Amino acid sequence: MKKRILSAVLTGVLLIGLVFGADFAASHPAEAKLDMENATALSLMQQLNTADENVIDDKYRTFYEVFVYSFYDSDGNGIGDLQGLIDKLDYINDGDSATDTDLGCNGIWLMPIMPSSTYHKYDVTNYEAIDPSYGTLDDFKTLIAECHKRGINVIIDLVMNHTSSHHKWFREASQYLKSLPEGVEPDASECPYVEYYNFSKERNGGYNQLEGTDWYYESQFWSEMPDLNWDNDAIKAEFEQITKFWLDQGIDGFRLDAVKEFYTGNNEKNIEILRWFNDMVKSQKEDAYIVGEAWTDSTTYPQYYESGIDSLFDFAFSNKDGIIAKTVNGINKATSYGKNLVKMQELIRSYSDTAIDAPFYTNHDMARGAGYYSGDNSAAQTKIAEAMNLLMTGNAFLYYGEELGMKGAGKDENKRAPMYWSLDENATGMCDGPKDMEPIKMKYDSLEEQEKDGNSIYNYVKQVIALRNQYPAIARGEVAFDEGISDTNICAIQKTYEDEKLTIVFNISAESQTVDLTKSSLGVAAEDTDLQIAGELIDGTEIATLEDNTLTMPAYSIVILK
Repeated sequence: MKKRILSAVLTGVLLIGLVFGADFAASHPAEAKLDMENATALSLMQQLNTADENVIDDKYRTFYEVFVYSFYDSDGNGIGDLQGLIDKLDYINDGDSATDTDLGCNGIWLMPIMPSSTYHKYDVTNYEAIDPSYGTLDDFKTLIAECHKRGINVIIDLVMNHTSSHHKWFREASQYLKSLPEGVEPDASECPYVEYYNFSKERNGGYNQLEGTDWYYESQFWSEMPDLNWDNDAIKAEFEQITKFWLDQGIDGFRLDAVKEFYTGNNEKNIEILRWFNDMVKSQKEDAYIVGEAWTDSTTYPQYYESGIDSLFDFAFSNKDGIIAKTVNGINKATSYGKNLVKMQELIRSYSDTAIDAPFYTNHDMARGAGYYSGDNSAAQTKIAEAMNLLMTGNAFLYYGEELGMKGAGKDENKRAPMYWSLDENATGMCDGPKDMEPIKMKYDSLEEQEKDGNSIYNYVKQVIALRNQYPAIARGEVAFDEGISDTNICAIQKTYEDEKLTIVFNISAESQTVDLTKSSLGVAAEDTDLQIAGELIDGTEIATLEDNTLTMPAYSIVILK
């Protein structure tokens, strides 16, 4: 068990004085004050958030999404690589109980690492190898070993909807069709790969013509990414071998790309394939973790939990037009966040009793979150939005660089810009980024500067993850919405997990707010309750106070009560 020591024992005494009020302060005047000399948001949060870290080794994790290409370059060629990621593992989680310098994430999602002809690598040319620009299979094995030393689980992106047009399967199928005499139908006994894809003499929607023939092939995303034929059992056999290969390397699970596209427009058949995959993988590794991308509306993607899959990405709360951004921007009332948390929880449970929600704020397909807000409060809004994602029940996912407030919008390349380690583009480890990426002027400082800034987004996000690691109920708790103390600016939720019960109160406004806890619809301030502030997230040097069941909260702040 990792225990994060955030402050001296004296600080714990100081917090007791804050919580228990005037009587304690009268008898212990010196200890009843927080150290305000040279105070920053970070220093105050470190004094307030003093619970022991309680990380449980189960499927509930905080995942860090890494695009290796743009993360850290170990050999100076401008392209990130596996050795670079190994070099920076201590940034994600150092596994050392005596430090608090790491982010605290205990899971990594690796975007595609297999050989490919593109920078993004979602067009795989070989499913059982590492892209040479990233390193070798030995490098990958070293990465897995080093992650596991630190308590980090690793899942890899697996693209099963399509391959690259340069994959052996498609190349041989194409050559075979080109060699067929006019009027002769293809024979799978001559070329089995001809049935690996969806070839047709008709040009249906999403089909492209095979050059030099009168044949067409399905390629819904791009002509260079032909769709696989999941009616062919040989494809299932191929992927059973592929998953075994990677599980044998020591990975902890898979992120499945585009699961609603196996059969375009047919959710039932897609769920069937997903059920087969889940059962097949779990027969090889019972505790493997699988999360799927079903990018569709919020009433449809939860249906995919019928497959038995562990998780599906929660698109309802993500992106610039998602519940979080709309709430923080004031388009929705604060209550919208809490009500939708409960609504999504109920919807997911209607399909699966074992589901683990997978909330995320942004990913590689979306504009980065720093661009969602403008004006004087944009930094504070960026912070609280990150927290609203990371404090959700389930496995929260954090896209690399979001902890710095990186920018990137428009074309895909811009959303996958180099990790902002330093202002100096020529600093050790800095990547060039995708070739066609447009120049991006970052809104906030690089990690180099943010590490030293006690009010930075980076230091704030670290505190959010620390709270997530301190209280198991944050990730695992059943959510209840407290309508009695929620309003336009305030959202209060309760999380219950085993014997732990937390109330999390969000002030999603630019003004200080006072909350009368006696009005709680969930009995937060019951007579037999010795209510305490157990955690706090703030933007500046104003802290929350709790006196006589009245909670006073600074602008854009979050308080955890227990």
